[in-house]
Amino acid sequence: MATKTVVGGPSEVKKATPEVQKICDEVKPAAEKKTGKTFTVFTAVSYTAQIVAGTNYFIKVDVGGDFVHLRVHRALPHAGEKLQLHGIQTSKSQQDAIEYF
Repeated sequence: MATKTVVGGPSEVKKATPEVQKICDEVKPAAEKKTGKTFTVFTAVSYTAQIVAGTNYFIKVDVGGDFVHLRVHRALPHAGEKLQLHGIQTSKSQQDAIEYF
């Protein structure tokens, strides 16, 4: 059964894909800078997406037994599809729901 993403609303939570892991890999240095930590493990677990003027990704990331939630914005293609880390929540658990922040 196909699911739809409503413009402006978040998608259902999905298992992380190789594309989402690539996004995490690209923003990892910014996440380390914002938290003042170095992450030896930075593995995307799950995510939800919100279509806006581009796409907001809310990603749950395993950082070695602890978890962080990332809010990453990808601009529209005509804007160069640059990724920006807009926020990070630390001290999350595997059970914590991914929510808008």
